[in-house]
Amino acid sequence: QVRLVESGGGLVQPGESLTLSCAASGSIRSIFFMAWYRQGTGEQRELVATIHQGGRTDYADSVKGRFTISRDNAKNTVFLQMDNLKPEDTDAYYCKGKILVGQTVSDYWGQGTQVTVSS
Repeated sequence: QVRLVESGGGLVQPGESLTLSCAASGSIRSIFFMAWYRQGTGEQRELVATIHQGGRTDYADSVKGRFTISRDNAKNTVFLQMDNLKPEDTDAYYCKGKILVGQTVSDYWGQGTQVTVSS
């Protein structure tokens, strides 16, 4: 019923920038918040940034001042602008939406996109 599709991952050098996108589609009545997580192999998924329905944003300490989350409500799309990337930002990045479908609020996840920061 709802599908989240991420795009924009890739290989960049330290200090460079990358922008991820996540588009939600389907029988969406409302999106309460959308968020970006990242996960390395064998590691727990880490919350990177969240943007709430009213526009409030939250960031992990490790990315504050370097990453910016934003959303296009008309297109049900969330973005993650990542600047001054570091090798430790290398991970698979996933978007998550808390979405109202019918009368039910559920969490939906995208399939992930790989970000690799290496010289």
